[in-house]
This record gives sequence, C-alpha cells and structure tokens, in this order.
Amino acid sequence: MNTIEHRLMELEAKVAFQDETIEVLNDEIKVHQQQLAKMKRQTELLAEKIKESQSSPSLMSQMQEPPPPHY
Repeated sequence: MNTIEHRLMELEAKVAFQDETIEVLNDEIKVHQQQLAKMKRQTELLAEKIKESQSSPSLMSQMQEPPPPHY
C-alpha cells in the first residue's frame, strides 16, 4: 500500500469517528433541549401560582392565620 492510500484510509477513519461523535453530541443536545423546555414550563407554572397566591388576599390571610386553639 502506498503512502497516499494509507493517508486516505487514515482520513476516512477520522471522518467516520468524527461523524459518530457528532451524532452522539447531537443526540445529547436534543435531550438537554427537552429537559430545558420542561424546566422552563415548570418555572412558568410556579410563577403563575405565586402570582395567584399574591393576588388572592383570602389565601394569604388563611396562610398567616394562627391555628385554632384545639390544635
């Protein structure tokens, strides 16, 4: 095998390895994007609940009210 063929085979092997690495990294990015979207939605829901609890004085007064004497 001459030098050019050997170098060509090495380059093909490197490209194949890089393609595999890119595929693995792409899959990992997809997973992270899904997790990020889920956490973003959870944060939005928590923010909505906090706003609702702050805007409702009856809930706030119930939370601050001491427990009845029989407890």
